[in-house]
Amino acid sequence: MTIKSEKFKTDNKALFSEAVKIRTRVFIEEQHTDEKEEFDGLDSQAFHYLIYYNNIPAATGRRRIIEDGHKLERFAVLKEFRGKYLAVELMNAMLKDILPTEKQIYLHAQAYAEKFYEKFSFKRVGELFIEANIEHYKMVYQK
Repeated sequence: MTIKSEKFKTDNKALFSEAVKIRTRVFIEEQHTDEKEEFDGLDSQAFHYLIYYNNIPAATGRRRIIEDGHKLERFAVLKEFRGKYLAVELMNAMLKDILPTEKQIYLHAQAYAEKFYEKFSFKRVGELFIEANIEHYKMVYQK
């Protein structure tokens, strides 16, 4: 078993196409997210990550630098690859690129995934909210 990560921007059409396929399967097909909401026009502003499992694109996420800090978004692992620690690899790759930083690092976690993000020192801030018809919490990285 080999797991590797790759960081890229949208100008790498081949890699971005793989990320889009994963996000489409996970968010649009599985979670019934509206396609316009998922593909929000912000991809060109982001760094994207692909996680490969035995050379197969299996997980993706993106990271944007915005006024509030670093926002981690669009974490998606294909169903057949869940339980293989690919989300851990994805989070480690993202944090490696931005730590140490003086800027805030945060994400909007689907409520069921809160415990996963806590393992990486993210703490819930505020109340439960709905985004893309799914319950979320804002979570902020605690140094």
